[in-house]
Order: sequence, then structure tokens, then C-alpha cells
Amino acid sequence: MNASTRPAVALVHGGFVDGSGWRGVYDRLRAQGHRVAVVQNPTVSLEGDVAATKQVLDDIDGPAILVGHSYGGAVITETGSDPRVAGLVYIAAFAPDKAESVNTLIAEPPPGAPVPPILPPRDGYLFLDRDKFHDSFAGDLPEDEAAFMADSQIPWGVGALAGSITEPGWRLKPSWYLVASDDRMIPPPAQRAMAERAGASVRESPGSHSVYVSQPQVVADLIHTAVESLA
Repeated sequence: MNASTRPAVALVHGGFVDGSGWRGVYDRLRAQGHRVAVVQNPTVSLEGDVAATKQVLDDIDGPAILVGHSYGGAVITETGSDPRVAGLVYIAAFAPDKAESVNTLIAEPPPGAPVPPILPPRDGYLFLDRDKFHDSFAGDLPEDEAAFMADSQIPWGVGALAGSITEPGWRLKPSWYLVASDDRMIPPPAQRAMAERAGASVRESPGSHSVYVSQPQVVADLIHTAVESLA
């Protein structure tokens, strides 16, 4: 199918990381002929990250599918009501409902669920404990790669976690969800519950919270399915 007749893809990263983690997914989608953009959202506030995503949409000719990882799921949920958005793909991501925020969704973790090693806020920003980053965020990545991710963390603004959804895009647009079954940041049962609530088409794969880095083909395949179904 001609690439110009398919929605483009915009990849939206989550907290503590930047858009470079999408490289493996980006390369595979490009090889399949997809038009792909990567959003570098500042992760200071939800409002600012939605604005950054819409700037990328401004540069895309035609409709686009938004793909969000982790906190990026909140960003695409809030951006999803934009008429240029054709669909939403969640990768081990938060999918909040109206008036919910990331804070709302993490307020009451299930009994026995791993607790993400988020350090106390410093000057309004959050970091993960570097010594626990590998086990919690990137358990299926090589130690040296996880260490680099830990040492290159992007400060995550506490305001971004508090940003609440005004109109959830998944209530308006088709959605897909990849559950990472070994995730130690967002418990897999919580992922499944959010996917079910959103009415998303669900796939599940072994993988840590960094499944978009460790399993780029699995992620790219789901995005490809979403694009083709909307073409």
C-alpha cells in the first residue's frame, strides 16, 4: 500500500527517558515504508507535552497514529481528541480516563505489586534510583545499556504526573495496547485493566517496562497492524 494513503506514526516517550529509545522501532517501521516522527516531549507538564506532540502533528501531512510508552500514554490520551489523530497505540502505558492523572492511577498499587524506586522529588522533579533502575525499568536489557539509561535520565516533573485528562482520546478513536508481562513499573494486571476499559485491541509480550527497546519488532508489528487497519 502506498505510504501516502496510510496514517503516519508519531512516537511519544515516557518519563525518565527521551525519544532516542524508539530507534529500534523507528528503524523497523521505516523499513516497512511507514512515515515516522519522534516527539521529544519535555515531561515537565502534561499540557507542555501535549503541545510538543501537536507541534509534531503540525508537520505531518494527513492523519497520524499516536504511540505512547508509559507516561506517554497519558500524553496521547489527552492529544487523541485532536481531529488529526486517527488512532492510539499504548505500549506498557498509562491510559487514564477523564479527570484521571498518572498520580490517580498509581495511588493505590495492587497488593504485592513491585513499587517503582522513585526517589523523593528534588526541586519539583523525579528520578529513579540508579542502583535499582536495571531491575525495575529495564530488566531484560543488558546491564551496560540499562546503566546508560539510568545515568542519562531525564528529570520528570511532578506537574506532569498531576496533569489530568480532559477528554480521553481512546473514547473517540480506535486503540491498541501492548501489555509487557514482566513489567515492574506498571503492573501487568493494571495494564490489562486499562486496556480493557479503553476497549483496545490487546497483545501481550514478555518484556520489561523497556519493552519498546528490548522487543522493537513486537512493538513495530503492533503499530503496523494499527496503521494498516486504519489505512
